[in-house]
Amino acid sequence: MFGQDRDQTRQVFINAWQKQQDNKPLEPLEEIIVTIISQHPEYQKQLTDTDKALGAEYLPENGETNPFLHMGMHIAIHEQLSTDRPSGIAGVFQQLVMQAGDAHHAEHQVMDCLGEMLWQAQRDQKMPDEQAYLGCLRKLLGKSK
Repeated sequence: MFGQDRDQTRQVFINAWQKQQDNKPLEPLEEIIVTIISQHPEYQKQLTDTDKALGAEYLPENGETNPFLHMGMHIAIHEQLSTDRPSGIAGVFQQLVMQAGDAHHAEHQVMDCLGEMLWQAQRDQKMPDEQAYLGCLRKLLGKSK
């Protein structure tokens, strides 16, 4: 997304948040990043200790959520919505927002489907299945909040 390795990617988040804290002008991508960080106060403290943030291992088997992966998925969803790719996702997302009552909550629902699609593609060593992804999202429309 932003670099060739984990630390470069994490540094983009750290730098954007620091610029925001210092009231420095932000690039358009940094504005998106800062908006997402602002929606996740539970991650903000982690972004102020660069050495710790760069060296941290987040292990799902320990019940840990990787904040950089989580926020990166928000950015991926933002990009999908801005380009309507896969075709139709923007409309489905708007329906999810209406159902959930909140865009951020709807993004978290989308994130579950996105993660599943990416996991399956990696497991099967295939390109991500956009139609299965959209199908997963449409199934969410049948569920209540």
